[in-house]
Amino acid sequence: MLPIYICEDDAMILAAQRKFLEKQIMMEGYDMQIALCSRHPQEIIEAVAADPKRGIYFLDVELKDEPMDGFMLGQQIRKFDTRGFLIYVTSFPDLAFETFRYHLEALDYIVKGNSEKMLTGMHKNLAIITERMCKEQGEQKEYFTVKVLDIVRHIPVDEIMFFETSVRTHRIELHAKNDCIDFIGSMQELQEQFKEHFLRVHRSYLVNVNKIQELDLKHREILMENGEKCLFSKNMKGELLSRI
Repeated sequence: MLPIYICEDDAMILAAQRKFLEKQIMMEGYDMQIALCSRHPQEIIEAVAADPKRGIYFLDVELKDEPMDGFMLGQQIRKFDTRGFLIYVTSFPDLAFETFRYHLEALDYIVKGNSEKMLTGMHKNLAIITERMCKEQGEQKEYFTVKVLDIVRHIPVDEIMFFETSVRTHRIELHAKNDCIDFIGSMQELQEQFKEHFLRVHRSYLVNVNKIQELDLKHREILMENGEKCLFSKNMKGELLSRI
């Protein structure tokens, strides 16, 4: 899930941007979430440094009464997120040279003088980012797409530890590297979909064999790379040993 950060010194514009983005995420089912909205660049830097991952950044250029402007903020963000999407929301339309000078590789510049045009520009950039991410995913990684309520999630398959049947009927729990997602699904269908690298080791568990760290043969437990454990059936011992 892509985190979105907004840094804008005008409280009314900041609130309007947040409301619009939250609405777009809900309506379009984007795999994104608002991580932080702030009028202070230092708060953005601290949040990105605490959780450095690829994100989306809507940055005001002129940050009044602050020790840095949007370009300097972008430069600090790039220390933690070299592949993130920087979008400048500004009163000045021609800023390409400035971002070049700071080596920022901004995705776009949105002029905020007209509220309607500003929001249209933000909408356009979300669509561009989604299209670009889908293209990258197709070229580089295999992803498992799952819908949770009204949100569509794209989980890299190589980050999935195992699937587990839920106590609730027709529901599955996906255990990823740092996440657990409950969704409606069929273990049988998942087993067929992921038969190359996943193994049905127990009626309740479908395990990514590439993520197995250790087998406890005595207690018939599997220790996964993220520290979680799952059970395996007695008759799966031989196949497990042959696959890891």
